[in-house]
Parts: sequence; C-alpha cells; structure tokens
Amino acid sequence: MEQRGGPGAPMSDNKLTPDTPRRRPGVLARMRANFLTGVVVIAPIGLTIWLILTVVGWVDGFVLPLIPRAYHPDVLLLNYLGIQDAPLNIRGVGLAVFLVFTVIVGWVAKGLIGRSFLRWAEGLVDRMPVVRSIYNGVKQIAETVFAQSDASFEKACLIEYPRKGIWAVAFISTPAKGEVAATAKEPMLGVFVPTTPNPTSGFLLFFPKSDVIELEMSVEDAAKLIISAGLVYPNPKNPALPPVQPPSQIESVEPDRAPSNQAANS
Repeated sequence: MEQRGGPGAPMSDNKLTPDTPRRRPGVLARMRANFLTGVVVIAPIGLTIWLILTVVGWVDGFVLPLIPRAYHPDVLLLNYLGIQDAPLNIRGVGLAVFLVFTVIVGWVAKGLIGRSFLRWAEGLVDRMPVVRSIYNGVKQIAETVFAQSDASFEKACLIEYPRKGIWAVAFISTPAKGEVAATAKEPMLGVFVPTTPNPTSGFLLFFPKSDVIELEMSVEDAAKLIISAGLVYPNPKNPALPPVQPPSQIESVEPDRAPSNQAANS
C-alpha cells in the first residue's frame, strides 16, 4: 500500500497546465470591480454637474442681490399663483440675467456711443495709479481668453528642449515679428512650451523655423497628451485607433521577428 503524506513522500505537482480551469473571482472581487467601474462612470458626470451647479449658484448669489426683491422671478411666480410665504428657489435666473446684460453691454460697446464712452472711461482710469494697473492686467487677460479673433495656437509641434536630444510637445503661436524678427538672422517661430499637468503655464521661446517639426495631431489632442502626462496618446488619423508606430520602430521590430518565424517554419 502506498504511503502518502510522510516526511519523505514526494510532493505533488501543483503547477497549472493549459487545461487547468481558471478559478472564478470571488464575490468580493467582483463587487470591487463593479464598484471601481461605477466610480469611473459616475465621477465625471457627478463632478460636471457639481461644477455647473456651483458656477450657477455663484453667479446667482452675485447677481440676484442687485435686483430688487419684488422683481425676483420666484417672487413674481408666487404672486401670480397666489401663494404666500412658500419657499421657492429657481436656479439659473441670475445666470440668465447676467448673460442678457453682457450681450446688451457688448452690443452697446460696438457702437459709436459705446466706443466713445469706453475711451473716456479708460482715460479716466489711466489717471488712477493703483486702479490703472489692476484694470490693464484684467483687460489683457480677458482679451487673451475671450477675444474673438484668429489669435490662437496654429498647430502642435515638436522641438528639442531643454537640450539637444530631448523632445518636447509645444504649440506654434505666431511667426516672429517686429524687433525679434529684425534681430534674428533667419525666420523664427514663436513657440509656447506648456507644463504638465497645467498647460496654462509654460515658456515662450523663439526657434528657427527649420528646427520646429509640425505634428498632424490637433491642438486639442496635443493638450490632452500634455495634461495626461503622456497617458492619452491620440491617433492623428483616427483617435479611436491605437497610435500609429513610426516607420523606424516597425523596421526595428520586423528583423527581431524574422528568426522566430524561421524557427517556427523549421
């Protein structure tokens, strides 16, 4: 009779073979996977809704106190329905009033009277030392962010920065003009090099046009690549497909596969 379990008995082989059925994950593992999947789905939606409600509430809290209480939409609605002292909070009214007011101000500012008034007001502000600095700084930021012009990044590009052999993704802003173009000995391009993960900060550099490599990806795709620290790599032809390998990488991979294919055939 064969003795099993003794000190000298050989240990059984517990290695898994291809035919060994895989163990199904437990209940807790499945619940954990479902929970993480739910978080991935709910988090972007919840944060977006929370951000929208926060902005709307902030605008309402700033605009509604400027409107007399008798003209608040909730008060007008309750008076129309004949209901007194009933709590009613209509979100977004202040935002709607702000948008309408902004459109009216923009329409007036485009006219002759509006432009004349703005020139008079800016001349008055220029005589105030502290107010002048604050106003000019806010005006420059607003014109940069909200100006309806063609002054935007043209294309994404690759440059060697901060030294030769190290490549950085950047944005082409505009060809060099004025004193910069007159001083340079060859055509120069203004290039903005953003930082990760905050692309609003970075460096403005001027490179010779021959040293700037334009990319096929859009500015939005390049911004995603920078913000994600290289984790989101778009395909310039079809973002739904994986990135296309450069020809140099494909040529370097094919010779390595050749010996294995020959061995398989033999």
